[in-house]
Amino acid sequence: MMKNFEELIQFVQKNPQKKKVAVAAAHDEHTLEGIHRAYENGIAVPILIGDQAKIESIMKKEGFSFPEAEVVNIGDDAAAARRAVRMVREGEADFLMKGKLQTADLLKEVVNKERGLQKGGLMSHFGIFEVPGYHKLLVLTDGGMLPYPDTGEKAQILMNAVKVLNGLGYENPKVAVLAAAELVNPKMQESVDGDLLKTMNREGKLPGCIVEGPISYDLAMSPEAAEIKGYSSPVTGDTDILLMPNMTSGNLLAKAFQFTAGAKMAGMIAGAGAPIVLVSRGATAEEKYLSLVLSAASANKQKID
Repeated sequence: MMKNFEELIQFVQKNPQKKKVAVAAAHDEHTLEGIHRAYENGIAVPILIGDQAKIESIMKKEGFSFPEAEVVNIGDDAAAARRAVRMVREGEADFLMKGKLQTADLLKEVVNKERGLQKGGLMSHFGIFEVPGYHKLLVLTDGGMLPYPDTGEKAQILMNAVKVLNGLGYENPKVAVLAAAELVNPKMQESVDGDLLKTMNREGKLPGCIVEGPISYDLAMSPEAAEIKGYSSPVTGDTDILLMPNMTSGNLLAKAFQFTAGAKMAGMIAGAGAPIVLVSRGATAEEKYLSLVLSAASANKQKID
């Protein structure tokens, strides 16, 4: 269990081998700001792929320097994405980051069957939050990739998140499959999904975690609410992962955490051959930095066959 982002940062900094991040279209001020902070704090060493003149101009203007960084001069965004993906695929970098280019251009290279990073499974968005008033970091998934996942896709989203936490040292993270209520209602597919996923977990088909579902948000997060309703579960009040009914609900809750509750967030794409830092256009430099921390913590250098 990690209580906050500071513990996650310390987890990464303890590794003497710094991870390398391939940044596609790195000629972006906010991206370079986040990378510079990660570099200065010993989180990751960047490979900056993009318009070299623009990269150097931004670095000069902002006073950034990356003595260990490699700069690959590629002015075309699609070509920069292709090179960045190739470097991760071939083990020259540990993970990937989106710079100043369209998300579709980067993902097109990621999902390419011949030269991409997909392993045959489903990719999903993994968001982790430091929410004021909650006693540890809280994962929310999926809030950015799959609009209306079916039961099988939710199982893959769940396992993507569990594998990330297992890699961070969590032995049996607790998963809440959210619905409007804790009772199965055939007219509410998310409640049916929650029941099926809980059964799959009990049968050993979703290993490395404890799954509760369907369960409402208040019962997942509040022991007091559970006591009032006479509800008992090991997940109540100690949830690690919130599995959302769909992308819209995930997106809304994530933004409520950030903009109303004052939460800090890090995010990445999980389920590919390596973590992918792919944050929204409105992401702050801090969110980009924390997303680099998360991805560095999750990355294991490998050559993807």
